[in-house]
Amino acid sequence: MGRRTATNRKSTPVGKGDGHNVPEHVLTFYSEYRKKKIGCRRPFRSTAINRKTSAIEKGDGYNFSGLEWTEKIPECPVYYPSKKEFANPFSYLQKISPEASKYGICKIVSPLEALNPAANVLTKEKQGFNFHTYVQPLRLAKWDKNDQATFFKGERKYSYKSFKKMADEAFIGRFSHSQDLSLEYLEKVFWYEMFLRKKGTSVEYAVNVEGSAFSRAPDDPLGKSKWNLKTFPKMPKSTLRLLEYPIPGITDPMLYIGMLFSMFAWHVEDHYLYSMNYHHAGAPKTWYGVPGDALLQFEKVVLDNVYSHNILSINNEDGASKLLEQKTTMFPPNILLQNNVPVYKAHQRPGEFVVTFPRAYHAGFNNGFGCGEAVNFATDDWFPFGSEAAKRYARLQQSPILPFEELLCKEMIRRLKKPAELFSSCPIEVSFQNHLNQINSALWKFKKSRAWFNYSPRSQGSILCSLCKRDCYLGFVECSKCCRSNCLFHGVEILKVHAEGVLHQLPNWRNVVVPI
Repeated sequence: MGRRTATNRKSTPVGKGDGHNVPEHVLTFYSEYRKKKIGCRRPFRSTAINRKTSAIEKGDGYNFSGLEWTEKIPECPVYYPSKKEFANPFSYLQKISPEASKYGICKIVSPLEALNPAANVLTKEKQGFNFHTYVQPLRLAKWDKNDQATFFKGERKYSYKSFKKMADEAFIGRFSHSQDLSLEYLEKVFWYEMFLRKKGTSVEYAVNVEGSAFSRAPDDPLGKSKWNLKTFPKMPKSTLRLLEYPIPGITDPMLYIGMLFSMFAWHVEDHYLYSMNYHHAGAPKTWYGVPGDALLQFEKVVLDNVYSHNILSINNEDGASKLLEQKTTMFPPNILLQNNVPVYKAHQRPGEFVVTFPRAYHAGFNNGFGCGEAVNFATDDWFPFGSEAAKRYARLQQSPILPFEELLCKEMIRRLKKPAELFSSCPIEVSFQNHLNQINSALWKFKKSRAWFNYSPRSQGSILCSLCKRDCYLGFVECSKCCRSNCLFHGVEILKVHAEGVLHQLPNWRNVVVPI
């Protein structure tokens, strides 16, 4: 399988490798830092990392007492596929998933090299490429009524080169006298600064930038491979290919361009989807991941140890989930360790993919300038997780981003046309049968009511329930007087008010038989 974990590996300075863990093409730019003249650096703006806060600039050392926990977080699995294995991404992912999913995240080192660097793609192949950043305070919020973290949009617009120049200068200015730039050292500095809670210190991060840094050149080995994130979600074994419209960030990749200590806060992917993340260029990125099985345990810890309950709209795990969705909650993983929540670490270098699995919370930060790219995908084993996410969205009355019920039905219809692909224990078949059972139960209650309704065997695609925002594809109830549409689970609510409605059902859906 080509797996190697990094447990007990020696501390590796940024930009240096041992010749075994980092492929030859995986190089960082830190050697260039040490060649530059520090006297040439320019003054920093207020949004770059404030040099006055750097103890290293003054010749002092940081007091890392209390940060020993950073050394106790085990690393996630690292996989080194051969070119033959790499040629079929979904088969390879299926092969490693039983092991890798237990960690929430894993790292895959590409055996193929991108001949056209991200800088060339984004400056030459994409004319006029520029972006705004978000300003992130480099501090831990107290998460009460008076102190909650917010990331606000910066005023300046950057090109790839201008942002890289700013980020490089910020790094040089901060660590000009430091000799130890290992990733372990930078991790301690990051959390030291976050614990310090010094106001006015901030970083910039370009998130959700539409576009891709994979090259269109026909001679680029990685760009023309099936791991190109522009085409990855639309491959034959990806369920998202069934979507009839693009969704930026889910079916179409987005770029993430950061500087030293720009962070991505704790979050789980929309609809509990998989995510595929590729690091194009720059310094390594540090990740933390929690296995999907520990999702509720994670949210309970956040509920009890991070958030003040008076800021939650719902005082339970669903309330914590709703606030976490804002993607501004950053807290140290030692809180998880103290509460026996498993958490794992990855240091992602250029040329490496990080996969996050369904229900896996994750967070992290940049160790210098970096350009990454991410997209979502779904396979057959995602459907039980997608069903769980859909139920949570309905409880929170939150509009879904993709139509789960429609994807479930379309994937099942496709399989019914190919009986050889049907297996009674396959997640898609089990999910579909469970969904039909729930629909039939709702219909029984609906028809048992004494309300009057007409039946309409016509499909209108997916619509949203006016009460719970659930996406409805198989059927829904439409009020004849107010024209509001409800899902079958809330259909009786409309008829209780107006006592008259139309039941829309997808023709022949009840005739579908699943071989369970």
